[in-house]
Amino acid sequence: MPLDRPNILLLITDQQRSDTIAALGNRLIKTPAMDQLCRQGTAFARAYTPSPVCVPARHAMASGMPPHVSGVFDLWDVSRPVPSFMQRLAHVGYRTHGVGKMHFTPDAYDPWGFETRDTSEEGSRDPQRDDYARFLDAHGYEHVRDPYGYRSEFYYLPQPSQLPERLHHTRWCADRSIDFLRGRDTRRPFLLCTHFVGPHPPFASPYPWSRLYRGDEPDPPYLPDRHADCLTYWNHAQNRYKWRDGGTDRHVLGAMRAAYHASVSYIDYHVGRILESLGSDLDDTLVLFSSDHGELLGDYGSFGKRCMLDAAARVPLLVSWPGRVAAGHRCNTPASLLDIHATVATAAGLDRPAPHPEAVDLVALARGETPRQTVFSTFQRGGFGLHMAVTADTKYVRSEADGKEWFFDQPHGGPERSSEPDDPRCAALREQLLDRYRRDGYTETLNDERTGWRDWPKRRVPEDPTTGLLLQDPPELQADIDRLGPYARNVTKPTKTSQLLLRPHG
Repeated sequence: MPLDRPNILLLITDQQRSDTIAALGNRLIKTPAMDQLCRQGTAFARAYTPSPVCVPARHAMASGMPPHVSGVFDLWDVSRPVPSFMQRLAHVGYRTHGVGKMHFTPDAYDPWGFETRDTSEEGSRDPQRDDYARFLDAHGYEHVRDPYGYRSEFYYLPQPSQLPERLHHTRWCADRSIDFLRGRDTRRPFLLCTHFVGPHPPFASPYPWSRLYRGDEPDPPYLPDRHADCLTYWNHAQNRYKWRDGGTDRHVLGAMRAAYHASVSYIDYHVGRILESLGSDLDDTLVLFSSDHGELLGDYGSFGKRCMLDAAARVPLLVSWPGRVAAGHRCNTPASLLDIHATVATAAGLDRPAPHPEAVDLVALARGETPRQTVFSTFQRGGFGLHMAVTADTKYVRSEADGKEWFFDQPHGGPERSSEPDDPRCAALREQLLDRYRRDGYTETLNDERTGWRDWPKRRVPEDPTTGLLLQDPPELQADIDRLGPYARNVTKPTKTSQLLLRPHG
């Protein structure tokens, strides 16, 4: 029976590039569920993350506040008590439920507006708090200490899952979501937020999905002329601590990109299961699909996120709502994950779309009812800050750690090409970004006259290739190694320190 307000289904992946959907131009990948959403709704071709790293991106999406306003710039920043869109919808009667990785700060297991949650957080193997850990233990898999895949030096190496398909985290997220949809109170509209861990590395899909694509099939990385000149301090820092600054040969890189594609297709299969479980309720449901940020995957000779290059900062964003959103439409107006807060609040009939005016209703944006030319992104702060302003065909980037700016020309929204920063369009975007910070009272990075950027010391990654390597081992690893008797040795001592790269100050 139709409700006076729509049901809302939010599907979020982790680290999914914008170019990983078949219907939007990827000639290799199989994504029938995402293709279905493209046919039934609108794809935002110029969608960007408000911050190219997990916690600040997700916090901005949930709170509707960009990082320079909320103060959540990186993984360890603590959020002030602010309302999430989940809380706002629960307050007006929505049945709110969350499944999967939320990455809330400071407590990843905080409900933050969810009436109920099926919890799973990377790095947690505590069955007292983590529902997925408890699920694995109940099925006899307590011996698997890295259920999301091996990290540290194995972080970017393709690897099969240690779990059978029926126990894989992606399957678990879909199963819990379907259980909620089948058992919910149909007299209330629902808000279901399903957050998958993939295709975040390690790319550990279950068999046979892990062999869906072969290493000689994916396109090679995007390496435009003078691509190394486009890298910031954060690219070099991330390559170091993710064990990738030594490069990799083409065969390993091909296998890596194939495994990444497989992870996306495996998620797509389970997205299809969730959509199918809605049945006729799909006609009364606003469906949003996106990701928190992208993944370089060898583009520009670099890996990970934490930069404003398109592979890392541009995200897929699909919206389907029968009768309200045009079917088969592609919108080239710039969009942001911030807009998800405003979209669900508007659909639920709330008076105020979002706490910050940058967040706008995607339905109105797709119809051309909301004028917008520019969206923004921010990562880190002070002398390590990264800043971006992007339009339908241009992009401006500023890196405080490098004391440098870039201008990218993207005709018709195509591949980004580095251009000269003395282009007058660059100056216009720079001024938009500075005005934005002045308007919101964020002056930390502005100079004393407040007419431009503040000068900070230049930063460089240490030349010693062992400084900054990141170890992400299970806490019990050393004790397990110690039980190997004559083979025991210290494997978890830090190789110098990663704090220089992970928690910079000043």
